[in-house]
Amino acid sequence: MKNRIAIKPLTNLSLVDKVEISITEYIKNNKLQVGDAIPKETEFAETLGVSRTVIREALTRLRTIGIIDSKKHKGMVLSQPDFILNFEKVMSLNLMGDEALKDIFEMRLILEMGMVDLVFARKTAEDLEELTKIVDRMEKKSPHSSVFSLKNEVAFHGKLYEMSGNRTLQRVQNILLPVFQYVHDHKLSDAKTYKYSKKFVTHRDLLNYLKDDDIKKFRKGLAQHLEPHFERVLMNSEF
Repeated sequence: MKNRIAIKPLTNLSLVDKVEISITEYIKNNKLQVGDAIPKETEFAETLGVSRTVIREALTRLRTIGIIDSKKHKGMVLSQPDFILNFEKVMSLNLMGDEALKDIFEMRLILEMGMVDLVFARKTAEDLEELTKIVDRMEKKSPHSSVFSLKNEVAFHGKLYEMSGNRTLQRVQNILLPVFQYVHDHKLSDAKTYKYSKKFVTHRDLLNYLKDDDIKKFRKGLAQHLEPHFERVLMNSEF
C-alpha cells in the first residue's frame, strides 16, 4: 500500500519524541499554516508504522503547547501557539538553576536597553504624565535616590515597558520580574544598599530626557542607571 503522507516511516516504535519530530517535519515540509487541517491519527499511524496510541501521545504533546487543536467537523487543525504562556508556566515552577537565572537576568537588561527606540517612538503625553506621578511618589517616599530600591525599579521600568507598546515585550517583562526579585533578594545580599557611582542617573533624569525628547541622553542615562546590574553580570562571574 502506498503511503498517504509524504514522511518516512520510523523503525523505533518506542520513542514518542521521534513521532513528534516526524509530525512537525510534515507540517514544515508541507508549509502548513494556522487553520490548516492535518492528517488523522490513523493516517499518521499507517504511514509511520506505529500504533495510534503512540501517535496520540505525540499529538497530545503538540496540543499541550498549543500547536494543534481539535475543531468540530474539521478534525485536528494547526493553531497559533501562545509561546509566552508556555514560558510563564515554566517560570512559575521556580525550577531554574543559577546559570539559567543569570542568563535570563542578562536578557532582561538587553531588552531594557533595546526597547529605547520603541519607547521614544510611541510615548504619549498621557504616558509622561503618569510617569511623572510615579517619579513624584518615588521621590516622596525615598528621598535618597542614589540608593537602589527594587520597588522603585519595578514601578518605573514597568511603565517604560508599557510605553513601548509591544504587548509581547510587556508580557515578557511581567514574567521576568520574579527573576529580577530573586536575583536581588537571594543572590545579591548587598543589592538594597548598593551605592551608585557619581555618574548615577536618577529616574527624574530619565523622565526629563523623555520629556525633552533626547534619545541619546536617555540611552546613555539608562545604561548608567542600570550600572549596578551590568556591573554584577560583567564583573562577577559567580553572579
